[in-house]
Amino acid sequence: MLLNIEDYRREARRRLPRFVFEYIDGAAEDEHCMRRNREALDSLALLPRCLRDTTTVDPAIDVFGHTWKRPFAIAPTGFNGLLRPQGDLLLARAAAVAGIPFVLSTASNTRLEEVAAAGGMQWLQLYVMGERSIAEQLVRRARNAGYQALVLTVDVPVSGYRERDVRNGFRLPFRPTLPTLLDLCLHPAWLARLARAGMPQFANLAESEGAGGSPQVQAALLARAMDRSLVWENIAWLRRMWDGPILVKGLLHPDDARKAALHGVDGIIVSNHGGRQLDAAPAAMVALPRMLDAAGQQLPVFVDSGFRRGSDVVKALACGAKAVFIGRPLLYGMAARGENGASDVLRILAEELDRTLTLLGATGIGELGPHNLMLHAPTLSDPLLQTPPRAMRAAS
Repeated sequence: MLLNIEDYRREARRRLPRFVFEYIDGAAEDEHCMRRNREALDSLALLPRCLRDTTTVDPAIDVFGHTWKRPFAIAPTGFNGLLRPQGDLLLARAAAVAGIPFVLSTASNTRLEEVAAAGGMQWLQLYVMGERSIAEQLVRRARNAGYQALVLTVDVPVSGYRERDVRNGFRLPFRPTLPTLLDLCLHPAWLARLARAGMPQFANLAESEGAGGSPQVQAALLARAMDRSLVWENIAWLRRMWDGPILVKGLLHPDDARKAALHGVDGIIVSNHGGRQLDAAPAAMVALPRMLDAAGQQLPVFVDSGFRRGSDVVKALACGAKAVFIGRPLLYGMAARGENGASDVLRILAEELDRTLTLLGATGIGELGPHNLMLHAPTLSDPLLQTPPRAMRAAS
């Protein structure tokens, strides 16, 4: 019986070859940042109010003119076809049923037009590579297909050093070692699916269906070889192509929150890429209050990295985040049980969130605030947690 996200993680580990599981589960270098994400969330307690009428609890929120049934969405994740054929489509369908957005990655394996046909709320995550024409055709196609928002990911001027992937030889072209080949034989169901569908390709690098990208461009995207000359002024370049909401993902410094507002960005996502980029970066939840202070009322602030429970989502909302993006948990669910697994993960998170709101005595997201937060006695190594910013000081 799979009752929570950790159960799904263990099931995914059992069903996937080691190099695939460690690709989604691993982080950069010593993986300190990934652990700090969890430590920061675990350091916060939720303070309930009692004898309040919670007969009806409404967890919905409005974002950019659209109603989300829950205050979380599916974060962009790449190479989902390696877990299951048409993995991007499976996640999009699960999101549509749950009434929340799905963010399609530039490193996706299903054509964005096909994903759009799944219905629901579709957002596009954008990497800008050295060939900016790739980004331009992606934005143009997403606009024509009805995508509702554009998410520019900016924390990958170079890929984080993910040592698990290096040890496993995970790169393009893929050349498996003898231990990897033996491991593949121990996962016949995964291997049979891959044999039927073929090795997934980055399907959206070329405008024409079936054209794909060159092997060099495919390898560059896997290695996150991005355009390192991209600067804030280039937001205007995107704005000329896209008239919908533009969000910038991967910010941790308050100065960048202020710059985002200055350059006309519509929202920011506080993120350390799930610990997969700069291992020395702070936990996203530690950075969040400072980013909220810097953004003020000028633009909505979202957050991702490390969220595993519905109560984790509530903690971010109480801090002031507009909503939370969830990544790895959906991949564990999809790896374990396909679309049904992804839907079950969303159900678990929704039920946990609703139950947490009820136990807090809150009938809606708007009732949450720093008054619901209590900071445990500092036991963490992160010095930022010893001197919490204003929003968390008010809660302690």
